[in-house]
Amino acid sequence: MLRIHVTGEDLARIRLADRPDPMWETVLSSLRFRDRRGPASYGRWRGQVRGRLRALPHTLRALIPLGGYFPDFLTPVTAGPDWEERVDRLRSTPRRQLRAEMLTLDAESAVALPGWVRELADGERETLDKVAGDLDRYYRSAIAPPGIWSAVQTQVDADRALRIRHLTSGGIEGLLHGLRPVLRWESPVLEADYPVPRELRLEGRGLLLIPSFFCWRHPVTFYDDGPNPVLVYPIQHTATILPGSAALGRLIGATRARVLRCVGHGATTGDLARRAGISAASASEHAGVLREAGLVMSVRRGNEVLHTLTPLGTEVLPTHALGADQW
Repeated sequence: MLRIHVTGEDLARIRLADRPDPMWETVLSSLRFRDRRGPASYGRWRGQVRGRLRALPHTLRALIPLGGYFPDFLTPVTAGPDWEERVDRLRSTPRRQLRAEMLTLDAESAVALPGWVRELADGERETLDKVAGDLDRYYRSAIAPPGIWSAVQTQVDADRALRIRHLTSGGIEGLLHGLRPVLRWESPVLEADYPVPRELRLEGRGLLLIPSFFCWRHPVTFYDDGPNPVLVYPIQHTATILPGSAALGRLIGATRARVLRCVGHGATTGDLARRAGISAASASEHAGVLREAGLVMSVRRGNEVLHTLTPLGTEVLPTHALGADQW
């Protein structure tokens, strides 16, 4: 069980990440690459990646074991989304941090670690560069291809739209309550199922919530929470819709274009009907065609269906250009 103790000051400093984090997605995807979890969510992705990679690099297999602890230095905190900046930050991990985290990995590991881990613990720059290079190559094969990253963005954006809706209608309390069933808010404690017992006291530092495509079943946080506590949580997966030429051809028409514009940063079917000046049944039909075309993502929560634009939908909207490469 993970128990996060939240003060009044922390409530004012809870934030929601504005995009998927490429480093967290890369590290967590390396677990999904090896396990058999979520075949409906990750099966097609695994097949494509295995067509490019026969196996995960040995450095990543050792540092990111299936289940349990993996070092914090693999997911450095940075100010921006730039992948190269994050890799550079990883390459400059302080020796003191490397030693502490390699000792923890050794203590937590169920198998003997390879000899190069000791070199990493000693701060050998060549070994650290090797780890960074392997992580970078894996990222470029498994995460960076436009079709894959676009699908990750689509699903994470849909989750963010839902969280923002909870925030605008119910404030921070609404946001936290809306994270069920993965996270359970019983003021002043946010709880979640977790592999090991963990008490995290924020003590005024706030909390960054990061929705993740490759996170599975329970959230993840840093072993050493430091000055910037982070909680990565799994999003609700929906089927990835691939664009088809027949569906795209049916998009032509002023009403459907208006519905697409009305989706904006997120809208329920009722919102679309009201904004576009059409019936709820007509709004639902238009949203369905847009979804089939890969321009809209729809997530059902309770009695509502929330629609958000996909990256392709965002591109099509201002120019009406059609076509995309998805996975």
